[in-house]
This record gives sequence, C-alpha cells and structure tokens, in this order.
Amino acid sequence: MQNTAKFWDDVAEKYAKSPIKDMEAYDFTLERTLSYLKKTDHVLELGGGTGTTAIRLAPHVKQYTGSDISSAMTEVAKRKQGDATILIFIVGDVQEAINAADDYDAVLAFNLLHLLKDLDGALKAIHGSLKPGDLFISKTISNPGRNAPLKLRLMKMILPLMQLVGKAPYVNFMSITDLESRIEAAGFKILETGNYPARPPNRFIVAERI
Repeated sequence: MQNTAKFWDDVAEKYAKSPIKDMEAYDFTLERTLSYLKKTDHVLELGGGTGTTAIRLAPHVKQYTGSDISSAMTEVAKRKQGDATILIFIVGDVQEAINAADDYDAVLAFNLLHLLKDLDGALKAIHGSLKPGDLFISKTISNPGRNAPLKLRLMKMILPLMQLVGKAPYVNFMSITDLESRIEAAGFKILETGNYPARPPNRFIVAERI
C-alpha cells in the first residue's frame, strides 16, 4: 500500500489539474448514480481521489465520506470541499475506510477496481460493510480486447516498464465478464450495467448486496 500511496501522492497536484476526458460520460454516470441514492443515505466513496465526484454527489445524501489511500489527494479534496459539513474526507485503503464508520447505505468505487491487487478481498470487505438491499456502485475501465484503441494498446505494452521504475501503479485490465462474475461471487446481484464511455469500455455497475 505504501508504494501505491506514494505514487498517487507524487501525482496528486497534476491529477487535480487534469480535465475529465469525457465529461458527457462522467455526467451520465453521476446521473445514474444519483437515481439510486436517497436523501437519508450515508455513502462511502472508495478511491475518491481529489474529491470531484464527492463534491457533486454529497448535497444529495445525508452524509458522504470520501476516502483515498493518498494523503496528498485527500488534502486537495479537503481544499476543494469548502464548508460542506455533510462531506468528510479520510485517508485509508478499502478496509480502513470501511472501518471508519459503523454503517453505510451505499458504497461507491469509480475508477478503482482495476487498481486493486486483491480485488476479491476488497469486494468481500465491501459486501460485509453493507446490509441486504444496500448498493455497491462502481465504474471500471475494462479490457476492450482486439478493439482497443492504439493509445491503450501502446500503454499496456509499456506499463510493466513504467511500473518497474515507479512511474505507474498496478493495473489489471479485466474483461467485463470477469469483473461482473467477481462482483456476483462476492455476494451481489447486478441491477444495472452500461459503458460510459463505450470505447474503451468503462463498465458502470449497480449491484445490490444479497
């Protein structure tokens, strides 16, 4: 975790200044997410980075906790949040964030699952933090197979070298089928899916804890 945290600490300020690549897909993702959240919900966002999504969603729920393993990312998020008392940011990995409160009604993980070395362990922890009927909502870049854009194919080729010199984090480009089967195996029922954007597929999944 320390190496991963250091990588994101080092890029936090640059990351915060980077524009969202596909604003239409991002806005639609938040729109679909909000359709499932209630005013009475306490929401946990895992891997929330610099807090952009948290700041957008927090006004629509009772309490919103944003978390990230990077203290530098979290500091940027805190600077951006202003006086929003329903929104708090904490530093921690998946398990530490889950342990930070007794009860969540929904857990969100956007652009995170492909970065987790122990995805199955994380899904098990998320499942354990929710009650039957509660929601786990995620969006994950997935393996597009032979239809991958040239830029992504090149990135995958040089990724091992970049990881070796500390210039890239761990990344697992799963197929959509693999991703969804692992979420279901952790004890969730998938309610809705979609790709936002479609290429490369960023798989949006709404899953109910069973």
